[in-house]
Amino acid sequence: MVMLLKSNAVLVEKYRSIVDNDRGHSIVIDLPFEQGGDDTGPTSLELAVMGLAGCVVTIYALIAAKRRFDFNGMKVEVEAEKPDTEKTITKARGNVTIWAEDEKEAETIFRLTLENCPVGVLFEKAGIHPEWNLKIEKKGSRG
Repeated sequence: MVMLLKSNAVLVEKYRSIVDNDRGHSIVIDLPFEQGGDDTGPTSLELAVMGLAGCVVTIYALIAAKRRFDFNGMKVEVEAEKPDTEKTITKARGNVTIWAEDEKEAETIFRLTLENCPVGVLFEKAGIHPEWNLKIEKKGSRG
């Protein structure tokens, strides 16, 4: 079976567009002021970085549920570099905090997450190998 992903983009004005996933969900994409846009939404490249962070959270939650792992939440922060001399991102780093009691299982699920996150795999295939810093904190210390 092949999953078909669809997207539509309509230019609204200047550099602002509305992009949808053909399932009723849409987002505004724009350029920041310093690039001539009106800064009414993320850029497409920022959306790719946002997609990586969101994918890690989603896949972690899915794997944790399948393994019946109890955790109290997580936070993923991704920072990507796009040098002026390059057309796209060349490096990415992520800080991940997971609030859980079982540190070993939390780490195992994170490893499985990185192997299975479709957006992360896309980054890897593009030659961008994100560096991940993982921190496990006990349930009660969530900030």
